[in-house]
Amino acid sequence: MTPVQYAAKLGTFSGTMLVVGGIIGAGIFLSPAVVAQRVGTSPLTLAAWGLGAVVAVIGGFVYAELGARRPRAGGTYVYLRDAYGTFPAFMYGWALFLIMATGAMAAVAMTGANYLAELLGLGAGAGRPIAITLIVVLTGLNVLGVSVGATTGNILTVLKLAAIALLVFAALALTPRYSAPPAVLDTPLAAPVSWSQLVVTMGGALVPVLFSFGGWQQTNAVAEELVEPQRTLPRALIFGVLIVAVTYLLVNVAYLRALGLEGLAASRAPAAETMYVYLGPTGRLLITGGIVTSTVGFLSMVILMSARVYQAMAADGLFFARMARLHPSWQTPVEALVAQGTVALLLLLTGTYGQLLDYVVFADWIFFGATAASLFVLRARDDARGVRSPVTSPLHPVGTLVFVTAALYVVVGSIQSNPGNAARGAGLLLLGVPVYLYWNRQRQRRETPVA
Repeated sequence: MTPVQYAAKLGTFSGTMLVVGGIIGAGIFLSPAVVAQRVGTSPLTLAAWGLGAVVAVIGGFVYAELGARRPRAGGTYVYLRDAYGTFPAFMYGWALFLIMATGAMAAVAMTGANYLAELLGLGAGAGRPIAITLIVVLTGLNVLGVSVGATTGNILTVLKLAAIALLVFAALALTPRYSAPPAVLDTPLAAPVSWSQLVVTMGGALVPVLFSFGGWQQTNAVAEELVEPQRTLPRALIFGVLIVAVTYLLVNVAYLRALGLEGLAASRAPAAETMYVYLGPTGRLLITGGIVTSTVGFLSMVILMSARVYQAMAADGLFFARMARLHPSWQTPVEALVAQGTVALLLLLTGTYGQLLDYVVFADWIFFGATAASLFVLRARDDARGVRSPVTSPLHPVGTLVFVTAALYVVVGSIQSNPGNAARGAGLLLLGVPVYLYWNRQRQRRETPVA
């Protein structure tokens, strides 16, 4: 009996929307205020987002080559496995399943649900039931086929880009009609006065910037469901990252024009306040709808892409065997999707997702950096075998080193800012070691021939 394979149905547009949808969540609606607080001037605020865009583009090139060299479902898991072995690859999948993807699902679902409850005029208690419904419905849509899941994500991503475009248009083309809320800062803004202070200040600002740019790497996990993945995936990555880079820069220009530097730094809802300045209560309502769409679209993409990692782990014998199976008709990893949704719902119902994400926020960029560094290993091995990649990063090796350095900086910055959380997060991740030893021993027993 021929095993069920993934269905290669997604083209460049869907791939690009996966990249955009996987990056733009709630970060661009929250992080700009933190960045403005840390750098203290408008030019440095835009410079921080510009540097983040450069790092993201470099990362896009790196992952484009990795995707072309290993166009397999599982993405990052596959690159780590092929470069370093099954243990670090499993630890990535373990972190993703235990907290990083599932916790992000719970957090984003709750964020979108709270905005939706506000939009509909529902009580504060409506958030959690709405969040549960979002996770269940979007998981169900992704079970029904990659085309269904991707189309849902495409529609939501286009809508979120339309909402952001309206915000940018209002700030750059319209005349203010209402006054922005007064800026109330706990401490006055201060610009760096020396080169050494500038380096430290800009480094601190880059942490929230780079977190806001994170997420494009997950698109590589659906490589086998892309049409001609060795061509489509690199195009989608580069197009998608460039779209997000331009979007983020324009959004920050809009915030600064509408609110000013101090207003942006003091704002807890810069998008809503920007739209209020130009369109009043109607504008605030419209952008709230846009934020709902953005968070739900991001949730849909996380659900779709992360499940492919667990399926690849299970196919290697390092996770529950049932999760390796693809549905004969829908050609999706149904068990992996359901298990992922179940863990996300448990985190949501127990209310632990926010704290757990704080614990492991540094780990995401550990895997980012390690994956980028795997390009050196995989290139050397492929070259030794005479295997040529149809796509190569034009900035390698310097660009790859820059990206690895940026990832290392984010990790160090996250640990320094909250070493207690980092220690607890490391402990949670280390729980995966005995789990790996168990599954690896089971795999070895199955592979050992009976005498």
